[in-house]
Parts: sequence; C-alpha cells; structure tokens
Amino acid sequence: MESVFGESPSSSPLGSSPSQQPARHSNGAEDSPLVLTHTDSSRQAKMVDVSPKEDSKRVAIASCRVLLGQKVFNLVASNEIAKGDVLTVAKIAGITGAKQTSNLIPLCHNINLSHVRVDLTLNEEDSSVVIKGEATTSGKTGVEMEALTAVAIAGLTVYDMCKAASKDICITDVCLQHKSGGKSGSWSRN
Repeated sequence: MESVFGESPSSSPLGSSPSQQPARHSNGAEDSPLVLTHTDSSRQAKMVDVSPKEDSKRVAIASCRVLLGQKVFNLVASNEIAKGDVLTVAKIAGITGAKQTSNLIPLCHNINLSHVRVDLTLNEEDSSVVIKGEATTSGKTGVEMEALTAVAIAGLTVYDMCKAASKDICITDVCLQHKSGGKSGSWSRN
C-alpha cells in the first residue's frame, strides 16, 4: 500500500481497529504480486472487464461494530428509541444497501445477488451493536463490496435512528471477514 498511498495505513484514531493479523488464503494467492485491477496502463480508473471469467459460487462475509454508549445501548435494548425498532430497521437497510452497491460504488459491477443476510447483535460488554453481513451470488465477480456495504449501511442506520439520544456513537471496524469463490479462491481473516 505504501507504493499507492505513500505510507502504511495507521490504526484507528479511536484505538479500536480491526485485527491486523495475516489473512489465510486457500490457493497460494498470497504469493502473487499485488496489482490494482481498477486502473488501466496509464493509471486511469476503469471498470474491470469480467466477461472472460467463469461463473462460480461466490460468498463474502463482513462485519462492523457500532459503539453506542451505555445510555443509548439501554434504549436500544429496551426498544425505547423514538424512531422505532433500531435493529429491525437497520437489518432491512443493510439488505437494501447490499442490493444498491453498484449505485453507490462507481466501479462495482451490478451483481445479481442470490442471498443477503444481515445480523445485528447487542453486546453488553462494550455497549455496542455487532453487525455481520453475508452476500452470495453465482457469477463472474465477487460480492465483497456487497457484504461490506450491507454492514456499513446497517451501521449508518443504527446511528441515524439513535442520533437524537447521543452524537457520541461511533461506527468502527468495518472489514471483510471471509470470501470464497473465483480465481483467488478462499480468504479468511484470522
């Protein structure tokens, strides 16, 4: 990443960053050189041509955490937020977000999703909502962006529904946990 952005990514300014442990690849892909696929030979942005690729089942799982604080956590847990049922609305928003990914991320392909799942769980230990999202398709390109968009939009929806009770809510640790399918095979965060 240094050659692209000039420096290594820093940890989260809030002191809570996703695990930076090495990833596990199932097909030896970690030995291949890093290449940015969304740039052409003159380094201009482009959409990747996936037409030569073979269809395969593709699955991606992503996660994020929304730190609420104790007061807001208690309101969400007792379903007392003025806007309504936070977890249900955020779940539907996450599913809708996954379906709209190519409209939000300019170089993403419009993917025919076969399944999207978004789960939100209250975590009493740190007064947070843990969000996990899964996207599945059978096609020529992966669904990592759809899974990531699902959890990000669900997290933003939690914030939107709770912001009247607190502005100190923080969406953090948005990251890919697992992907499978395609030429690069399977990958999992340790």
